[in-house]
Amino acid sequence: MSRRRLIAVPILICILLASMILAVALGPTSISIWSLFNPEITWTIIWSPETGLIIRPLGYDADWMILWEIRTPRAIAAALVGCALAVAGTAMQGLFKNSMADPYILGTSAGGSLGAALSIVLFAGAGLPIFAFVGAAIATFTVYTIARQGGKIPVETLLLSGVALSMLLSAFLSFLMYTSGRSLHQIMFWLMGGFWNVSWDDVFVAILIPIGCVAIYLYARDINIISLGEEDAIHLGVNVERLKQILLFVSAFLTGIAVSIAGAIGFVGLVTPHVMRLIVGPDHRILLPAAALAGGILLVWSDTLTRTFAGDMPVGILTACFGAPFFIYLLRSRMKA
Repeated sequence: MSRRRLIAVPILICILLASMILAVALGPTSISIWSLFNPEITWTIIWSPETGLIIRPLGYDADWMILWEIRTPRAIAAALVGCALAVAGTAMQGLFKNSMADPYILGTSAGGSLGAALSIVLFAGAGLPIFAFVGAAIATFTVYTIARQGGKIPVETLLLSGVALSMLLSAFLSFLMYTSGRSLHQIMFWLMGGFWNVSWDDVFVAILIPIGCVAIYLYARDINIISLGEEDAIHLGVNVERLKQILLFVSAFLTGIAVSIAGAIGFVGLVTPHVMRLIVGPDHRILLPAAALAGGILLVWSDTLTRTFAGDMPVGILTACFGAPFFIYLLRSRMKA
């Protein structure tokens, strides 16, 4: 294993941590983080049954609220959502042996979006993560079942099945929006993809994301083997069907959690694994953590840029602007090959 591949993950960890610190520091409102940690500042500690424990510097209530209640949870959520989408995309690309597979294109995000919208309309958002996960799981296994032919999954059938199911789910979603009444505005903003309303409650939900990432990483060696071909994987002792079910289930879980927090953000799971594969190679023992960190970096900076310079424009717009041309490039490259 080359030295470049070995140091890639530590470098990405440092970049991600630095990006999150800068994301908290930067914004349309100018705030000096270091001034809040001046030793001469008096800190107040307040506890009440309604708000719980509150610790903030005396005289800096507004600045502290912006940093702690708005920017910090947004930075953490963006990093974790980026990790989830990148790992799910990497797992799907390795499983299907197709560099164009990702949760957005295969209909997983559309299923999660429909499930989340049902939660908003029917239950005022209660149980939204569960609805998003169930929708993502059903969509993923539906595409897998449709595309499978004689134990194999042709690339063209897989992509067309994902596109067709996404259109069908989008039609259901449009009908739901048409009949949603007062919930329409909330669904519209949520579908654009962003971190406007992220709070610490969402961060606590996002803690489930590292668990799913670790679960997929435990099968990194099996993903490497199945990339050689299913028959070879079977001869080497890999339970291929069981591996597919586990990876699809966990990928749907990660996508559902990501969708429930940030809405429909596309192409992160497509672009990030492909770029990292060019840098660290196809070994999923290195590729999975590298893609996870790179996905976190990508979304942290996307959210920071839109929040600071674009009037808090939906992050999904920015990722689609560079993700869609990248997908066209991959498709053209495959056609030439």
